[in-house]
Amino acid sequence: MRLTQSRISYAAPFPSRKNDGMTTFPDSHTDLLDAQVGSLTTIGGDGFPQATAIWFLYDEGKIKISLNTSRLKTKNLLKRPKVSLMILDPKNPYRYLEVRGTVTATPDPDYAFAKKVGAKYGGADLSEHDGPGDSRLEVVLEPTNVYAVAMG
Repeated sequence: MRLTQSRISYAAPFPSRKNDGMTTFPDSHTDLLDAQVGSLTTIGGDGFPQATAIWFLYDEGKIKISLNTSRLKTKNLLKRPKVSLMILDPKNPYRYLEVRGTVTATPDPDYAFAKKVGAKYGGADLSEHDGPGDSRLEVVLEPTNVYAVAMG
């Protein structure tokens, strides 16, 4: 079937899904900031998203991550610092927190921050996951949008 101009309805562009820049964590979802695992999505060199399950720490009002410098996710976010972190409620997968933002990374040469993250996970030693010559970064996620979702 061929459409002619008389059959086409021109509508205004789709409304923006942006939430007007909410950058704080609503009380209804702050419990998720203590979750064990989040999914960090970075953008790869080919332009495609790359998602990884990660450990994270909500510390001093910020979401922070300890990353090994040799990992793909780390290389991605150092080149393209816009990321998304999704934290699912383990009891209700229809409830989650998505934090989109920009990251900054600073060296953690003495593993002070890595030890702080490890303490959250039963005293885990993150250096055990690092190879010879690897180092760690303390990555801080600065939110540009926070989506708190509860569908069920």
